[in-house]
Amino acid sequence: MYRSDNFKQKETVGQAFYHSCLGKLIILAGIILILLILAIITKPSKESMASETADGLLECIEDNDSIKGDRIDDYISNFGHIFTKADTTQINKDLMEGLKKFNRLEIHNHTFFRTAYIHNNVHPEGVRVAWGAFGVVIPTVTYSDLLLYVGKMHGGYNKAIMKRGGIPDRDMGTTPNIGIFHYKGDSED
Repeated sequence: MYRSDNFKQKETVGQAFYHSCLGKLIILAGIILILLILAIITKPSKESMASETADGLLECIEDNDSIKGDRIDDYISNFGHIFTKADTTQINKDLMEGLKKFNRLEIHNHTFFRTAYIHNNVHPEGVRVAWGAFGVVIPTVTYSDLLLYVGKMHGGYNKAIMKRGGIPDRDMGTTPNIGIFHYKGDSED
């Protein structure tokens, strides 16, 4: 028997289904199924994946400077690369040739998304540099993933390894007269 003071109202079958745990699970499964079907339909094509990934690689080279940030800086700049295009006139031609010569871009097709990998001598197994789903290609490349130039490691057999750079010959000031154990307060004087 139902009361007339709105304490308990008679539910329809749809309301009872929606308020039950099984009903909510079925609705959630339906939403996930719709999203998966949408992901299959809107997966980026192989050509658009390759062109957007190449653009992300060029933007990574363009943004590289002497200040190395952490992974969060890389994630934020890669997120910004979704909405921008690289200015190829600003990139050094030697770096562009090195990118094409020493790196190989490979696109992998998955059921619901695509991924792009760069293969080079540093990463022979490949490193993921982009993934695409729902019509969007998101770059995940860092400058250390790319191999842009190759130089000699050593001069030949029984030769020392060559090092790039080093300390330039600048006047670093005068060195104080420090002897053995002088830093501990013991001096030979």
